[in-house]
Amino acid sequence: MRTKLLCLFIFFLVGCATIEPERIVPLVPVTSRELPILTDDLDRASLELAIYRSFRYYNRLPETRKFQLGDRVCTAGELKESLSEFLKIIRMPGSVDDKTRRIKRAFDIYKSVGRRGGEVLFTGYYEPILAGSFDRTPQYRYPIYRTPDDHVVVDLGKFKEKYRGERIIARIEEGKAVPYYTRGDIDIKGSLEGRGLELLWLSDPVDIFFLQIQGSGVVNLPNGDLIQISYDQCNGHPYRSVGRMLVEQGKMSLGEVSLKGIKRYLREHPEEMLDILSCNESYVFFRIVEEGPVGSLNVPVTPGRSIATDARMFPRGALAFIRVKKPVIDEYGNIVSWVPFSRFVLNQDAGGAIKGPGRVDLFCGRGNNAEIMAGHLKEEGELYFLVKKK
Repeated sequence: MRTKLLCLFIFFLVGCATIEPERIVPLVPVTSRELPILTDDLDRASLELAIYRSFRYYNRLPETRKFQLGDRVCTAGELKESLSEFLKIIRMPGSVDDKTRRIKRAFDIYKSVGRRGGEVLFTGYYEPILAGSFDRTPQYRYPIYRTPDDHVVVDLGKFKEKYRGERIIARIEEGKAVPYYTRGDIDIKGSLEGRGLELLWLSDPVDIFFLQIQGSGVVNLPNGDLIQISYDQCNGHPYRSVGRMLVEQGKMSLGEVSLKGIKRYLREHPEEMLDILSCNESYVFFRIVEEGPVGSLNVPVTPGRSIATDARMFPRGALAFIRVKKPVIDEYGNIVSWVPFSRFVLNQDAGGAIKGPGRVDLFCGRGNNAEIMAGHLKEEGELYFLVKKK
């Protein structure tokens, strides 16, 4: 009965929709002359590791699974072959110029159309390490929740082709499908309390909030054990930037908005904290994993080599090349300058705030420098995708 009612609700929802979503062509082909020299600022070992993790993803798919890449439709088999060809080239002897020429001869190159100005906005995310406990204590009293059993995910593409890739998240209340609980419902009203859904307990709700934004983390238990946790599901509500909201309300200036700055404001204004955090209605549920952090492809992401993009726009698991700026961080954790860099990356993750062809989130890794880089990276750059020529 629950499934039948939900299906009727979704049929009504998609059947009544009359406005076609705007079709965006996110990638356009570029000539080899338009592509810069393909320099890479990281080691080859990390690149090969990220490539093998994309292989793990493609190996789970039918060889004929289709992916849109600009004006070309590629199969999972073709994207795997592209990675194999790329590995052969980067393992060959020769200079960067030699390898650039080989790549340009072997691959079709597509560039993201970006935002209205043509640029792609790059931000960063990282893996925090936080103290916590499996048991609630006076110190650890704020829960990290696992996915609730009344959490329902509906793939709208199974009802109408034009909604391929779209989904809604709901719960059943008195025989009706309704939106899942918001952050305010969960954190302020306690809608999930008493249901045995607590996965772990932390000491600070601000840490939990930013853990949800990062999507994964490591919890250091009182006995010294480290527990890897990763994104499992979300509540389906749209992400809203707390930093932007604080600027709009005049509580912070644009120059003050960073990961560190927002955390400082929230901790200095505890009476406002829960109301401010609840403005972002999106909420993430976690699971414990053996290997991580795990991206949206259900394979681990690689520091500096994995990016999160809009899965509706770009082929999952595919090889990409980025050009942007990064901070230079001194031994005291201060940013002393920004320098341009370029590198090959793999499209292995997604994010609630990463929407459209003009957004990329770069996984910066774990530790203090990764947090600093992720907390300050907000730079415009270029994004390219590569696929072997037919």
